[in-house]
Amino acid sequence: MKFKKILRIFLNTLFWGFTFCVAALAVLVFIYGNDLPDYKKLATYAPPVATRLYASDGSLLIEYAEERRVFIDYADMPPMLINAFVAAEDQNFWTHPGIDVQGITRAAVNNGLRMLGFDARFSGASTITQQVAKNFFLTSERTISRKIKEAILALRLERTFSKQHILTLYMNQIYLGARAYGVGSAALMYFNKPVSELTLSECAFLAALPKAPNNRDDAVGRRNYVLRRMVDEGYITQAEADAAMSEPLNINSGFTAQMEEDFQYFAEDVRRQLLEKLGRETLYNEGLYIKTTIVPKLQHAASAALNKELDRYNSIRAEGEPKLQGALIAMNPHTGRIVAMVGGRSFKESSFNRATQAMRQIGSTIKPFVYLAALERGMSPESLILDAPIVGWREDETLWKPENYDRKFLGDIPLRYALETSRNVPAVRMVQSLGVENAIEVAQRFGVYPKDLKNINLSLALGSGETTLQRLVQGYSAFVNGGYLIEPKLVDYIEDRYGRVLGGGKVTLVEWDEELLPPEKISDAQPLSDPQSLYQMVSILQGVVERGTGKQARVPGHTIAGKTGTTNDVKDIWFVGFSKNLIAGVYLGFDLPQPLGQGAGSHMAARVFADFMKVALADETNQPFPVPDGLTFVRVNRNSGAAATADPNGTIITEAFKAGQKPNPAPQKDVKESKPVVGGVF
Repeated sequence: MKFKKILRIFLNTLFWGFTFCVAALAVLVFIYGNDLPDYKKLATYAPPVATRLYASDGSLLIEYAEERRVFIDYADMPPMLINAFVAAEDQNFWTHPGIDVQGITRAAVNNGLRMLGFDARFSGASTITQQVAKNFFLTSERTISRKIKEAILALRLERTFSKQHILTLYMNQIYLGARAYGVGSAALMYFNKPVSELTLSECAFLAALPKAPNNRDDAVGRRNYVLRRMVDEGYITQAEADAAMSEPLNINSGFTAQMEEDFQYFAEDVRRQLLEKLGRETLYNEGLYIKTTIVPKLQHAASAALNKELDRYNSIRAEGEPKLQGALIAMNPHTGRIVAMVGGRSFKESSFNRATQAMRQIGSTIKPFVYLAALERGMSPESLILDAPIVGWREDETLWKPENYDRKFLGDIPLRYALETSRNVPAVRMVQSLGVENAIEVAQRFGVYPKDLKNINLSLALGSGETTLQRLVQGYSAFVNGGYLIEPKLVDYIEDRYGRVLGGGKVTLVEWDEELLPPEKISDAQPLSDPQSLYQMVSILQGVVERGTGKQARVPGHTIAGKTGTTNDVKDIWFVGFSKNLIAGVYLGFDLPQPLGQGAGSHMAARVFADFMKVALADETNQPFPVPDGLTFVRVNRNSGAAATADPNGTIITEAFKAGQKPNPAPQKDVKESKPVVGGVF
């Protein structure tokens, strides 16, 4: 009887205790459960995901993100990675309803023993589901009310979602140090590989991070703890654990924003443009896939060529003096796709992009636009221009006395010869003949100078006006692409996290196939000039490289055209040149303009161009510039412009004449050819 009485008392106590717990739980749910967040929205979980920038060959350049995260679906997670997290964080995950009563009891006992001085491990009782509830909806404050809300939310999550969905939320949201959120980003950060390639040792290391994500001092010890837990839970054998424990942990910074130095100017230009067009939220949190135009091989070649010349110059100057800076930009002249961009010596030293942001005087690189105005008005490449002193020419309050670089005058010389050797006095006479506004208009039409240019004067027509290297290259592209003003392009296309291409007028997203013709919109546009005048100018610029001031830009085995440029006192030096399908521009100068000194000149920029193009064209067959219909080719004397049959002595070239144009009459006396030069003054 006594036993039955004790049993009855025990059962009554158990019943009333259980009833009390249920009632208490009901009260707590009533108090804390009504104002909880809407957890059902996690059914369509779309976390902030890092935007990733890729080169044209698919290689990763950089991430843009406030929280680095690469979303990984449950089906794409390796089982051993899932098992590692479950063993380390919540061994009863697959069986508990959201809260782990067994885990709570174990934690209470262990923590109590620890507080009494026994050798027991402090442990928590939060399940993975509770951590999901906290990470998505609650704060990290240590209060009873927060823990109650967390438990209620966990129970509701378990009733609503599958274990797999809950684990997907957890594995993509958990913070794992180094600004990495989720296992996908952490695998890249720590091991520079996707989760599918992680080893057992690496999986165990990642699973150890949630407890102390920013402390990697005991990385091996914590990894080994997770491996032992995996053995205890039956996920791996002891032999597998021992093998994993013997592996060194080759933790590195993985992929960080400190990308390779060569690409940083380009990537920053992309970031600035897309930030303006897409907005910060979209760019940093929507997981965009950005396919850019940059070609890694050409980018490395551009950086190497520019820095080789800068180092050569800076190495002979005193330590501590301002360093010579420079820029190089290369693009396809038919599509505008920028394939290489270097904005200075070092992005770490200065993020100022001298290819796109520096406004500098362009010197003699303006001359092809001035001379094109003459060709458009009927002059031929062999029309004679007087190279003789100009005295007392006044414009407003300015008295001009133009000089040639060699302080000599050659009398009547052909237009081609004047431009190939970049003589200044004939250029002044050309502007005087055309009218300053007509000379400037071509540079405006080709995008070099802005259309709303103020204070138009003679000096602008001779290169005192300022523009960027990118705009200058854009203008020269029209010489070779048929006369079209092509907008420089950094991005081929952008996809959102679901693989949909972004459009809607926000960005230009036409992918270019090198085997196809230019996009249709280009062919529908009106050319900036007639094809015959453009070809005549290209032919003259080809002569600049073959015989004139641009000899340093020659690339053996390839047809190259281009123009040098040097400003007053040799403060800025330029070269812009092109083959049939690639154009590149080079600028060298100090950030605070000052003379480069004796021996410096545009040959330095031409040398950078040649070093770059030798790499860029190494695997290409030579392609001459296309010739439009209606031109007649005649062999003439370069010095006089007379037919070779009438003036056979000296350099003989083949000249392109429009209908009605013809060689000059034979000269009465020889015109001496000047020695090789390195560029004009303007």
